[in-house]
Order: sequence, then structure tokens, then C-alpha cells
Amino acid sequence: MKTIIYTISMALLSACAHAQTMQLNGYAGYVFDDKFDTYYSSTEYLEGKIKGGLMWGAGFEVRLKNYYGAELIYLRQDTEAPVSFYRNGVASRTIDLGVNFIMLGGVRYMTVSSGKVEPFGGLMLGIATYNNKNPVDTDLTSMTKFAWGARLGTNVWMSERIGIRLQAYILSAVQSAGGGFYIGTGGAGTGVSSYSTIFQFGLGGGLVLKLKT
Repeated sequence: MKTIIYTISMALLSACAHAQTMQLNGYAGYVFDDKFDTYYSSTEYLEGKIKGGLMWGAGFEVRLKNYYGAELIYLRQDTEAPVSFYRNGVASRTIDLGVNFIMLGGVRYMTVSSGKVEPFGGLMLGIATYNNKNPVDTDLTSMTKFAWGARLGTNVWMSERIGIRLQAYILSAVQSAGGGFYIGTGGAGTGVSSYSTIFQFGLGGGLVLKLKT
């Protein structure tokens, strides 16, 4: 994960050196519920749900050319995750969960004749961290996973420097074999789990402030 963060930092610094425009983006939106499951064996498995709610954050974006940009993004969600672990019966509880995404996103803009509306789309790569805020027994308190995302949206410019950003996006934390969403069962123990992926779909908006034009 340190390698991913280092790669993101170096890529952004390189982009800043060739930037034509720099801007700050503020984000607030709603992400929807997402279910997940992890199987340790044919008789031991975990099921849960990350509840939807407010996701907020900010981004620092540089434009390399008129239509291409790169953005370092931080997003945060505080939510609950009801989980149930099955092994000779059912053990259930609800986790107070803090979710953080640190992503580097590529942005491709499109032109509209008016110049006030600026549609865009792009992909994001980075890391997701999940913090268990009410651990018990043998719970993990946090875990970090590789993450990716995609988004579509538009900037609506109110003036030369200030605009409104509207977007729809999906964020995904990938879990490989042996990883598992092992938070908060207090008894799942170790063992090899199956492949599992978390998807969170969101709708939101925010403000855009150009720092350099």
C-alpha cells in the first residue's frame, strides 16, 4: 500500500510541473447500501452490509491540457455495517465504521458550445481504509485495500473561477483470497476466504474553485 501512495504522489507532482490550470474541488453526496459476503469454508461464512449515507471530501486537480486532468481525491464516510457470522449458529452485531478513500483520478473533459457547462468522465485508482470504531474481542481495528472507481459528471461554471460540480460515481474496494472483510465478528478466526468485492454507488455535487488559469 505504501507503494501505491508513493506512486500517486509522484504522479501528481509530475502533473503539477506541467499544469495549465489548478483547482480545488469540494464534494458531498449520498452513497447507497452495499452487501458483501466472505466464505471461509462450506460451513463458515460472513454476511454484512455497508449502510448508505453521506460521503464528503475534497480534491486537488491539475489540467495538463484543455481536456485532460489529474486529481488527488480524499473521500470519507461514517456509517454502520451490520454483520452476521455463521458457524454452528449465527453471531450478529453492528459495527461503527469509518471509510476513507485516497484516489488518483484521470479526468477527460468534453466541450460544449456555451462554455458554461463542462461534461467529464474518468477512472480512479488508489486505496480504501476501513476503521472499526467499536472493536470487541479479537476484532481487527482497521484494514487497507486496493480500490478503484469511475465517474461521470459535469462542471457548471458560475464565473471564470467558481463552479458547481455534479457527478455520479462508483467506488470499489477489492478483496483477494485470504483477505476477507474480517471486521467485527469476534470469532471468525483465521482461514482462507473467497474473493469478494465491495461496490458503493453514489450521487453528489460540490464546488469548484480555480486557483490558476
